[in-house]
Amino acid sequence: MRRLTIVTLAAALLAGCTMGPDYRRPEIVAPKAYQYEPANAAATADTLWWKQFQDPVLDALIAEALAHNTNIAIAAANVEQAAAVLTQTRSQLFPQAGYGATGERQRTPDTALSTLIPNYPNPVTSYQALLSASWEIDLWGRIRRQSEAALANVLATDEARRGVILSLVATTANSYLQLRGLDAQLAVAQQTLVTYGESVKLFELQFKYGQVSQMNVVQAQSQYETAAAQIPLIESQIAQNQNALAVLIGRDPGPIVRGKSVYDLALPKVPAGVPSALLDRRPDLLQAEQQIIAANAQIGAAKALYFPTISLTGAFGGASSELGNLFKGASRVWNYAGSITGPIFTFGAVSGQVAQAEATQSAALLNYQLSIRNAFADVDNALVAHQKLQEQLAAQARLVAALKEYSRYARLQYDGGYTAYSTVLQAEQALFPAELNLASVRASTFSSAVNIYKAMGGGWVGEADKFTATGGARPPEKAPPQPLF
Repeated sequence: MRRLTIVTLAAALLAGCTMGPDYRRPEIVAPKAYQYEPANAAATADTLWWKQFQDPVLDALIAEALAHNTNIAIAAANVEQAAAVLTQTRSQLFPQAGYGATGERQRTPDTALSTLIPNYPNPVTSYQALLSASWEIDLWGRIRRQSEAALANVLATDEARRGVILSLVATTANSYLQLRGLDAQLAVAQQTLVTYGESVKLFELQFKYGQVSQMNVVQAQSQYETAAAQIPLIESQIAQNQNALAVLIGRDPGPIVRGKSVYDLALPKVPAGVPSALLDRRPDLLQAEQQIIAANAQIGAAKALYFPTISLTGAFGGASSELGNLFKGASRVWNYAGSITGPIFTFGAVSGQVAQAEATQSAALLNYQLSIRNAFADVDNALVAHQKLQEQLAAQARLVAALKEYSRYARLQYDGGYTAYSTVLQAEQALFPAELNLASVRASTFSSAVNIYKAMGGGWVGEADKFTATGGARPPEKAPPQPLF
């Protein structure tokens, strides 16, 4: 007993040893500034940026999506699964206690011994009840490294959940903006169809009285059918967009209530930020870093397999042939033992696991570095797209204004007999697609602002998380205190 106590105390003193490298964040050389960030960027990365559109309907749709989207529920379930694995892994750090009971009745064949001995028990009844305990002393930190990896996996899974929130908010906003852009295109097509329809009626009446030729009537009809052909196409896109948005926010496919038109929405400000801040703002980068931490910890767990495993076991209970005597002093039984097991020749079984863990860590590191480069590129692409779309929107608006004047003057000259109707036709054929494109570019400009917030990430993801079913609950970022062994 004394020797066992000494061994246990010695193991406790040495249990602070942990195999494998400790994690250190890789050094990342980040650009000092984004190439296309405007000078008037605002500190809005930690706010509910979609409220800057000033459309209560959009606000309600995003809140509904956060509360009812199925992908968020799936991501939350994945976090719970990872947390359960962490609980299971950490449990190995502590003594495991259990119980067991058996009852048995056995008859053996009659032998010479049983015939010579009076009252020889045959059959034999036996009962046993035991409390058992076992404990693997984590001398080399294998279980602690596995727990560290499991915790990192929990945090990585939670960052994946936050990434779903980031993508969901951006996709919901973009879908709504695209829907409002299609609504504006439909309005243009319908108004154009009415205008062209009036022209057809006028030319048919003029042709009836011999004022214009059949060619003028056919030209007017071709204009009318061109506009008419666009309407079913746009209506189909609207219906598909509505159904996709309804599923996104957790509804059955169906109509979506509209708010402000694409011409009445306010354009959000560009959020300010430095490239290095992305490392702590984007969920995908935080997820990739936690994957490095998990892979790094698994190296230590694999290296610990080179060393012996020390375990303590024990049992206490009673054994008796009579159930009523099972818990009396004479029936008491107990045992305790210690065991040491370790490898000698494994022919690559352990070294292979170490090599596999090191390769996994290298791949995770490279993935992290690549993710960071892609993140920097995402932000710059979103910023330049926003800037150039604003320029394109201004130019497109000027183009529509010029074509409207062109169409008006062409109509006046035709009515005055100074030009052929083909000039009017040419002007109106150019104006119609230009007006459609103006509505599309305006919606794309709003979407480009959404994409900037999506690329930059930020504290707004945590604010949006409060609207989800979990209410922003997060797993612990640090492991609770653990025993030394």
